[in-house]
Amino acid sequence: MIEVESLTKRYGSTLAVDDLSFAVAPGTVTGFLGPNGAGKSTTLRALLGLVHPTSGRTTVLGLPYAELAGVAHRVGAVLETFDAHPGRSGRNHLRVLATAAGIATSRVDELLELVELTGAARRRAKGYSLGMRQRLGLAAALLGDPEVLVLDEPANGLDPQGIRWLRDLLRSLAAEGRTVLLSSHVLAEIAQTVDEVVIIHRGRLVRQATMAEVEAMAAGEARVRTPEPARLAEALACSGVLSHAIGDGALGVAAAPERVGEVASANGIVLHELTTARATLEEVFLSLTDPDAGEGSSE
Repeated sequence: MIEVESLTKRYGSTLAVDDLSFAVAPGTVTGFLGPNGAGKSTTLRALLGLVHPTSGRTTVLGLPYAELAGVAHRVGAVLETFDAHPGRSGRNHLRVLATAAGIATSRVDELLELVELTGAARRRAKGYSLGMRQRLGLAAALLGDPEVLVLDEPANGLDPQGIRWLRDLLRSLAAEGRTVLLSSHVLAEIAQTVDEVVIIHRGRLVRQATMAEVEAMAAGEARVRTPEPARLAEALACSGVLSHAIGDGALGVAAAPERVGEVASANGIVLHELTTARATLEEVFLSLTDPDAGEGSSE
């Protein structure tokens, strides 16, 4: 549904995107992640035909964006910029866009209800909060009932309730077979929303992985607490399992909790706690985009 092939973009001496390639499958929500300045916005703009690549290409639904017929019905987008006229109401902003795209204006009121802006529909856009502007932008992107959504920081400005609403909406759209590519800095929310992540750093691909693969990367050591830590450590060592003290009678163990429990049971050792310490998506992200990792870390 979305393909980026060997995309490179230079602005003078600045290399914003460097030979970047990835693909987004239909019916999925894919998180597009990277530190500030990694090239996310440039990539999304290239995808939408707003930036001309130095080399490489981008396609949506098999074609460059500029060659798509009836584009409002094919692709919806929300970029960081807010393009509503400040003196125009939210409803009239959507009506203008609908008329320009040949979309029935009855669709406007449907979307205002969907994004929960019905009560503010007649207010001027200049009085909208950042979160309300995000909702209005999303309504604009959905006007043509598109197959693909490209969203740049759609959760920016939303309160926790709004973020949950956005997550549920994006998941429902993907369940209908639509494809969603979104950039975000809200990594905890991304982890609950997306099927896959594409992580870039310094304009290059670092990792593309499903959330199941990310969760496997995040798997950590077992944490076990016992009144006999020294005895448990010795028993684990005899079983070929490494461990180290982490305080309060607890050990960090380089093995699955099930294995630790088996060793403890076989040696009659009482356990007060046995859990798995897991890294968060944020910690995985930071490890992959470590500024000290060097160019060799890119894949």
